[in-house]
Order: sequence, then C-alpha cells, then structure tokens
Amino acid sequence: MHPTDFTLRGAIDALNEGIITSVDLTQAHLDAIAALNPRLNAYITVTGEQALAQARASDARRKEGVAGPLEGVPLAIKDLFCTAGTLTTAGSRILGNFTPPYESTVSANLLRDGAVFLGKANLDEFAMGSSNTTSASGPVENPWSRANDPDTRLVPGGSSGGSAAAVAARLALGATATDTGGSIRQPAAFCGIAGIKPTYGRCSRFGIVAFASSLDQAGPVARTVEDCAILLRSMAGFDPKDSTSADVPVPDFAAACARGVKGLRIGVPKEYRLEGTPPEIEALWEQGLAWLREQGAETVEISLPHTQFALPTYYIVAPAEASSNLARYDGVRFGLRVTEPNSDLRDLYERTRAQGFGAEVRRRILIGTYVLSAGYYDAYYLKAQKIRALIKRDFDEAFGKVDAIVTPATPSAAFGMDEKQDDPVKMYLNDVFTVTANLAGLPGLAVPAGLDAQGLPLGLQVIGRSFDEETVFAVGAAIEQAAGFTALPRLRAGA
Repeated sequence: MHPTDFTLRGAIDALNEGIITSVDLTQAHLDAIAALNPRLNAYITVTGEQALAQARASDARRKEGVAGPLEGVPLAIKDLFCTAGTLTTAGSRILGNFTPPYESTVSANLLRDGAVFLGKANLDEFAMGSSNTTSASGPVENPWSRANDPDTRLVPGGSSGGSAAAVAARLALGATATDTGGSIRQPAAFCGIAGIKPTYGRCSRFGIVAFASSLDQAGPVARTVEDCAILLRSMAGFDPKDSTSADVPVPDFAAACARGVKGLRIGVPKEYRLEGTPPEIEALWEQGLAWLREQGAETVEISLPHTQFALPTYYIVAPAEASSNLARYDGVRFGLRVTEPNSDLRDLYERTRAQGFGAEVRRRILIGTYVLSAGYYDAYYLKAQKIRALIKRDFDEAFGKVDAIVTPATPSAAFGMDEKQDDPVKMYLNDVFTVTANLAGLPGLAVPAGLDAQGLPLGLQVIGRSFDEETVFAVGAAIEQAAGFTALPRLRAGA
C-alpha cells in the first residue's frame, strides 16, 4: 500500500502502531506534490522543509508517549488561513507578498493536536468563485476526467478547489477549507471526497481572510465522513478572539458516525426538485433516500418555500459584506501598493485596487457597493436580510418535523474550465443547493455517492439542525456505507 493511500483514520492507526513514521508519511506526500502539483496547481506554497521538521518533532513526541489526536498527520491549509511566517495570499495579487506574524485559531488548533502542514492550498481569489479559476496563482485542475474526453481539463469546484483537489489526488490526507455559499461542499462533490460546513460559529473565524463575515465558516475536506469528523473536532471550539464564536461543547463527532439512522426522520424538500436537474442527479437522490430507508430511517416530504429566493438573497448579502471587508486593502497598511510619482492618496487607492483585485472580486465589490448605497439599501440589502430571516424560519419549522434533510450537493458534475467562464450567472447557479445552509447558519455535509455517465463523481448533501453535526455525520456515514464509493481519479499519487 502506497503511504498516500491511507485514509486519515488509517494513517493515525498506522502511526500509532509504528507501521510508518510521520517523516516517511510526510515525505511520500511531498514527493507526490512534486510530481503532480505542476499539473494540478493545487498548492500555491509548499512548505517542505517546515513539514519535515514538524514531522520529526511529531515522531519524537510519539516516542515519548505524548501524541496528540492528529499527531504526525500531513494536511493542506487553504491559503485563506493566516499561518505565522508563511505566505498567505487569499489567491489574490493584492496579498501576494503578505506573510502574517500570527496564526489563525483553526490552524493553531491543528498544530496543537500534532498536525503537519504540507503547504497552502490554492483557491478562488478571496474565496469568490465556484470553479477555482479566479486565483491570481492560476486555475486548479480537477484530478478527475471524463471517460470519453480525458483531455478536457475540469474544474475542481470552488472556492476550496485546491484543498479538494489535493485530497482527491492524494497530495494530503485532509485539508482546511471555508464555505460561504457552498465552497466546501461543491468542490468536495466535484472531487469525489467528503466535506462539511459546520454550524456558523462552530469554528473560529479569527485569522481567516474575510469574504462575507455573516456567512463564512471554516470546515474540513477529507476522503471519508469519519476523517472529516476527526478533523472537525480539532478545528472547532470557542474562541474569545472571535465575537461570533459559539461557546458550546465540542462532541466526539467521529463516534457519531457509528450511530446509524434507525428511527430518524429525513426531510426531502420539494423545492429542491428543480426543472432542468440532470436525471442522474435525481436518480442518485432517490437512491440515497432509499439507502436510508433500508437502514431504518423514514423519509418525509417537507417544504422550504423561500428556497426560490436563496440565490438572489445570497448574491446581495455576500457582495455587500465583501465590499465592506475588502475596503481594508488600500495599499497603505499591508499588501500590494501601486503608486506613481506626484500622485495623491485617491490615485494610490485606485491604482492599487485596480491592479490588485481580479475581475470577479471587482465585480462583487461593485455589486456590494451598489446595494449598500443611498437609495438602494432599503430596496436590496434590507429586503435581502428580511428574506434571509424567512429562509431560516423555513428550516426551523422543518426541523420541528425531521431530524435531517437530504438533497443533491450540486446541480451537475464537474464541468470544463472553459464551459461557464463567460457567464457569471451560470457560474453562480452552481450554489443553488448549498447557499440556504449558509443563509440559515446550519451544518451541511457533502458525501460522494455515485458516478455520472462520464465517470465523474456526484455527491449528496445532508443538512442538520444548528450545532447538531452529530446527526449530520450519522446520516452522512450511513449514505457513505451504502454507496460504497471506491472510484479514484485518474491523476493521483501512486497511480
């Protein structure tokens, strides 16, 4: 067995049993990155020497009998998390030379538990995208390819496409990611892996470069549901440095994976049966529900009537918050500065932001500034916030009747890099099944459940009550067990 073929749980067991050392495991992943990253572009920065130093220290701790829950496990860190002394770019030219002097809380928690950091994973610029083609460091390629068209390069999904591609291609055992409107779940589904967006407030946002503060939430991507559960337990926890961090206990999420679903009521929202959804996604959804019924769950049709307004609501709220958050990138305090002799402060701002931000980021800043402007605030932003409250109310009412909700994760399998780039609205529609969980602050898990006619992975989504990730993991693990998804991408370490 190639060292990169371990699941995260399998690697922890192998390390504990002395079958492999962290140094050997880390070196195997660094070798895989050296071989495949020039093609996939999943990593922006590879921290090889640092990773091996961390691995040696980890092996030493293990010999001393002091091993953390993630001791010696090599991970990728999305380049949106500040990492002390390591370049953190957010996939943007404007932060191309930014090396933070401090560590994000989530990455600090992983280091505390013994993890090894292989490097910083690529992403859509400032996490704005559904394809990982907007990064200033270039697009990420999905390691999967179509059976009848292997030469067409596919997107890995976004914004956490680098994280998802790295895990799918065996360039990391797991990775941190963030989800503002589907940026964990969509790339996980496109790349045939698992990924969870936890409840808003479950993981600290301190040290994560902000996109839309009321929607952003950190979470893990990994090969299995249990691997995600293990990572989330380390990532989560109350943080007084983040005013939106929830002071709630962090349970043993991995234990919940073995609970089963007998007696659970699974909601099936009728509004998610969208016109134009590919028949194979509809069929997979029905198959997933059948698997749960076979394991003792009951499926119940529910209504989430304001779902139809979720995408327009999201694409008002998120750009508005982005417009506010990205105002800090002005060329004065940190990051890129573009100026000319004898120019004034306004010229500095304009030149820096014009050259520092890519087209998609500029588009969203303009939309956000517009909806927040005098005369339009009430008509757009305020109305969107009212609809957001109604969307949350729909879920509250539904969870009075059911324990979890199961839907498709995405409206299609991974698409070609050149297939939707000229139509931003088509690109935004990729989030149609995922944005509601962000607007309502609920946990959502993507689970690989099947393949389409071209041999590309398709995922199902499990949405749960606020801070009830345990039930989400139980349902996700049940789907995963029934699906028996073992397909592998063409481009991967050891292939």
